[in-house]
Amino acid sequence: MASTITIVTTKAKNKILEARAGNAPIAPVKYMAFGDGGNGWIPTGADNDLQHELLRKEITGKEVITETKYRYKCLIGTEELQNTVINEMGLVDEAGDFVCIIACADKAKDDDIEMEFYIDDIMN
Repeated sequence: MASTITIVTTKAKNKILEARAGNAPIAPVKYMAFGDGGNGWIPTGADNDLQHELLRKEITGKEVITETKYRYKCLIGTEELQNTVINEMGLVDEAGDFVCIIACADKAKDDDIEMEFYIDDIMN
């Protein structure tokens, strides 16, 4: 896969609308999910999971980039996903719903390194 495909899920958009209307509070982004089923997959707004999730970890950091963009980061330790290819990721809220899903080129995770991933949550 030559390019990265990122989508904001319909469920995430609905939660924003419900919160703005005062109908429900919105769950914060809490996890980053990693998988190996993204090869050739094009996620859609209707998706609420990865094709083949391997690991879900709590976010290890976040920062404000602009007034419409937050960056979330997650560190995968040396003992996690050893000798695995990662080609799909997503941000998951505290309720367990995907906020965004990314299908991307293969990222090989060796058994003797840590890898840190960043996902930007952007409101346009």
